[in-house]
Amino acid sequence: MTAPAIQIKGALRAEQTPLIDSFDLTLLAARWSALLGPSGVGKTSLLRLVAGLPCAAHLDGQIIADDGVLIAPRVAMMAQDDQLLPWASAQNNITICARLRGERAHSDRARALLEDVGLAGFEERKPAQMSAGQRQRVTLARTLYEDRAIVLLDEPFSALDAMTRHTVQDLAVRLLAGRTVVLITHDPAEAVRLADDAWMITRAGITPCALPPTLPPRASDVVENLAAQAALLQRMRRNQGDHAVATEAKPVHPVGQPIRASTNSGFKVRRASEVSVPATCVTRTWRPSRPLTGVFANVVAPSL
Repeated sequence: MTAPAIQIKGALRAEQTPLIDSFDLTLLAARWSALLGPSGVGKTSLLRLVAGLPCAAHLDGQIIADDGVLIAPRVAMMAQDDQLLPWASAQNNITICARLRGERAHSDRARALLEDVGLAGFEERKPAQMSAGQRQRVTLARTLYEDRAIVLLDEPFSALDAMTRHTVQDLAVRLLAGRTVVLITHDPAEAVRLADDAWMITRAGITPCALPPTLPPRASDVVENLAAQAALLQRMRRNQGDHAVATEAKPVHPVGQPIRASTNSGFKVRRASEVSVPATCVTRTWRPSRPLTGVFANVVAPSL
């Protein structure tokens, strides 16, 4: 597996509303790149575009890998919420995407990854039997199981308590070594701790941020690292004052009209962009082989 560099070039907009003006961003191969910026500026949209997933925003430009190979088939994603299937064991959650693609699940490898993330013996545990930190470790193991050269992280550690967050961050840095990792974060401390390179996203464009010369994961109590965190925070606060949310929320139902309940209801598993599986897994609708009074479920299934 060879991790590529990724170039994102152009301007990002939502419908006719500009989000990020013209920029030229290169995410270096086999390094962690942190993207910081205010909410609504388009960070997650960039991640979805890199993964080749549907996105409300549009890039007037291009996204290419330096080796000329398609990016999307080489991507795995890890989101803020673990999105584990509640009825499935830890081991089955790790292998879910492979099984949905019709591939044989390698139980030995799943067990080895659970051991790597410090969860040996948790193979049959259900999500409800695990803490938030343990569930996120399973999510990391699921990401590693896919063995993709590009890993996109959309604030995966933000919901964890401080001690657990540091532990899972350390695991991620160690186990994702050699991959091109893109981290979305609002936390300057997280960017300084984890990133090889950091970029500030604003309406005006994308600009580099200074980081200490030491290798991540960096200690949180070193003066140089604390100074870098403070500088990033000051810069984010300054940019926050200049940032206006690009798009206003639109009602999902006409104002003044009654909202009627749908006759179709059921369990929904979120699309692949919201779970730590490759972007080649997309949401599809599966209907039962016999009538179930109109009830159906959306499940994650492989694209063909």
